[in-house]
Amino acid sequence: MVIGANDIVNPAAQDDPGSPIAGMPVLEVWKAKHSIVMKRSMASGYAGIDNPLFYKENNLMLFGDAKKTLDEVVAALKSK
Repeated sequence: MVIGANDIVNPAAQDDPGSPIAGMPVLEVWKAKHSIVMKRSMASGYAGIDNPLFYKENNLMLFGDAKKTLDEVVAALKSK
């Protein structure tokens, strides 16, 4: 689960030599079996570029306030 990150989990840093973040160290979240990115919106990060991770089949997006949304996820998991 990634909370509010954009550029630090952006595969363009490794895949796109023309990207403004090319060569930047990133967490390779896209290699996980499944990932969930929590964000308020689809807005770009500090570098102002799109993040291909958000569109990968193994990634889900969960929109909302991070604390409130994560609290709801934890409560739902505890109720099972």
